[in-house]
Order: sequence, then structure tokens, then C-alpha cells
Amino acid sequence: MKMTKVVPFAMSALLLGGAIGAPTASANEGEATVINAETSEQQVQPIFIKVTGTVENVEVRENATYYTLVDGDNTNIVIANKDSLVFDNMGKEAKLQKGDKVSAYSYAKKPMLAIYPPQYNPEVIIVETEEMGSVEVDFFNKDLVDTENNLKLNVGEDTKLASATGKAVKVDDLKEQHLVVFYTIATMSIPAQTPPSKVIVLDTIEKEEPVEVDPVPTPEPAPVDSAVQEIINKDFYEVDGTKMVPLRLIAEKLGFKVEVTPKGAIVSKGALSYTITRGQKEYGYNKALRQFKVAPALLESGKTYVPVEFVEELTK
Repeated sequence: MKMTKVVPFAMSALLLGGAIGAPTASANEGEATVINAETSEQQVQPIFIKVTGTVENVEVRENATYYTLVDGDNTNIVIANKDSLVFDNMGKEAKLQKGDKVSAYSYAKKPMLAIYPPQYNPEVIIVETEEMGSVEVDFFNKDLVDTENNLKLNVGEDTKLASATGKAVKVDDLKEQHLVVFYTIATMSIPAQTPPSKVIVLDTIEKEEPVEVDPVPTPEPAPVDSAVQEIINKDFYEVDGTKMVPLRLIAEKLGFKVEVTPKGAIVSKGALSYTITRGQKEYGYNKALRQFKVAPALLESGKTYVPVEFVEELTK
């Protein structure tokens, strides 16, 4: 089930003096909660406000350090103190420095001063590195699925469990909690499933009863181009019950650039990039890792074949 949080503030409140409730708009995020004065429509606010940018200035004060983050025309101040959790995107403890690329996550219901540039005191600060690690900060339900039904956690023996207050944590303690999740591999399902490498319970945030609403129906897959469908129908193999189709022919039909590598291919279009390696189930998706059911293979001379499900990924 999907849980949403709604906050009835107008964006203009940020321009008024005094302390106010959680901000209705993030300087860098378009997922704000506002009420349209004419239609009274409520939009859903995320559980955490995420701001990103590069650290361009560091000011050490008595009880906290103020970091100026710049991302294009957007400037935000991130305030870190002794209680702030600072990690890199692989889950290792980190120390913020000038020049670091940073993502900061602040609980959306915390009070915030009306000031410019906006100032945030985030629960979690992530230093983005070149390593293929992903981070999710959100509320996870009793089935360990996030609020947008994007990610489900399959916690295993190798998953490191911790809490913001230092308490011991068991798997059952992760349910219906605000979590910081570090992972590298995720399936292509909806929701994507991952065996996280590390999970931290944000037990410094007061737990609330979630608002339950009807689940959002799973969208129908985008229709496959007729030319692509013809390739799928005529040129395929089955490996371990999985239909395998030619990567390059289909990707180029869908407008992707395909760069052949000694062990596979790099498929790219705009900001999207996939790194495919023959004989290896894991594949690169931008800076993250995902996994095929069956490893790509050179089933014909000069042709790399991938599971047909990958076509759905390319047509999203």
C-alpha cells in the first residue's frame, strides 16, 4: 500500500518572517507540496526534502558547520552538527570537504526559518563518489517497500544494520521506519528489489501513523515500436526459459547509441547510459548496478543478445 503525507502550506509562506512548518518547496526539487488557491488541489510532499550541489564554502561555527551548496543557479546552506549522519554513497563514513558533490536529506516536517538562501539541518548527508552505489532515504512500510513503490528491501545476512542513536537493530526493527538504504544491485521489477549492503534506522525521527490510500495501479508497459516487435518476433533465442533478443538492432531502432566494447556494449541516449557485459548478469545503469535474469551472450557472430525484458527498460 502507498502512504502519503500532505502538508497544507502555500509556497508563499517561505517569504514570510518567523519560524514555519516544513517547507513546501525545495530549492532543487520539483516535488513540492502546495495548495492551488483556485482549485484547492493538494499535491503530495515527499517524506524527505533532498537538496544537491557542490560544496563551495565551509564556515565553522561554535556548535555546527555551515556548508554552502551550489547547483547551477540554486544555492542552499546545509548545517551539520554532531548528530548529522555523513556517509559516502557506498555507506562509508565520510567528512565533508570543499569541492564534494553532496546530496542532503531533511525530514520534511521539521520547522524551517524563512530565510534566503534556504538553510537545512538534514538528518543525512551523502557525499557522491564515482563508485556505483545508490542511496534511498524514505519511509518503508511493513513489507519494506518505500512510499512510492519504487524499492523493496530483501535484507540478508550480509546486510549491515544500524540506527542513528546507536541502538542494536534487527530485521523486524526496519519495518514502518524511516530508513537510509545503501545498495548497488536492483532488479527491473516494480518495485525494484535489492539486497541492501547497509540500512540505518533514523530513530531520531518521531514515528507517525502512516496515512493509507488506495494503491496506485501499476502502469501498463509502453507499447513496443512495430519495427522493434518485428525484430523480437524473428530474431530470438531462448536460454533457460528466457527469450533473448539482439541488443544493438533493437537499441538503435529506439534511438540509442551503441558503442561496442571487447566484452559487450555501452548503450546511451541523453542522460541514460547502460553498460552491458556478456556472461555477466549485473549491468551498469548510470552510476548504479542492476541485474538481468539471464546473462547477455554472444549467440551469433557479432551479436550480443539480452533478455527481452530489457526492451521494456529502454522504452520507459
